[in-house]
Amino acid sequence: MQKSLHIDPSKCTSCLQCEMACSFENYGVFNNSLSRIKVFDFHHTGAKVPYTCTQCDEAWCMHACPVEAIKLDKDNGAKVVFEDVCVGCKVCTIACPFGTVNYVAETGKVQKCDLCGGNPACAEACPTGAITYVDANWTGLDRMRQWADKLGNQAA
Repeated sequence: MQKSLHIDPSKCTSCLQCEMACSFENYGVFNNSLSRIKVFDFHHTGAKVPYTCTQCDEAWCMHACPVEAIKLDKDNGAKVVFEDVCVGCKVCTIACPFGTVNYVAETGKVQKCDLCGGNPACAEACPTGAITYVDANWTGLDRMRQWADKLGNQAA
């Protein structure tokens, strides 16, 4: 069963626990700037929306990488950056239409969500259930694919 992060912005209180959990899981420190998930604040409406890599099937980042530093984790479907292979060219950051692959100046490499190996710290830390890790079918992924196919998303 493929799983994915499901984000419900209406439940987000902007507590930033997801960002803190992510940075601690990946770097061992509580530092929002190191987080692979961000809470975007729409100042005009007051809405808060967590966003991170959607692990899309198209995987533009993975296909654009000239050194194949981004690989598919077959166990959880995450597209994972292998830092020892990454040369920091940033092509993947340009290829990602969602802006969720980020260059880290300190390391000269890129980072993105890797679903924490199948147990996302952000979902575990979210006190309101705004971020959950659920069966991908429940998130409506298949319905979105069907709708996209109706709009001409078929392979040529």
